[in-house]
Amino acid sequence: MSAIFVLIIVSLIVAIGFLIAFLWAVKDNQYEDSYTPSVRILFDDAKPETVTKSAAINNKGEITSNKEGTTSDN
Repeated sequence: MSAIFVLIIVSLIVAIGFLIAFLWAVKDNQYEDSYTPSVRILFDDAKPETVTKSAAINNKGEITSNKEGTTSDN
């Protein structure tokens, strides 16, 4: 039974520590970012996959060689 009281006290101390750290961060304006949201739309998303120059697959599933212009089925 005494172990439960020790665990409750320790958990309250840890919770109070996290609360103090959070309040300290808010007081020091660490969560104030007025620049990034306004320019986020200007950044590109991940680049789409590009087709290699040596071969491409058309909508019929055929491999088209860009060098020779021939097609072959796989």
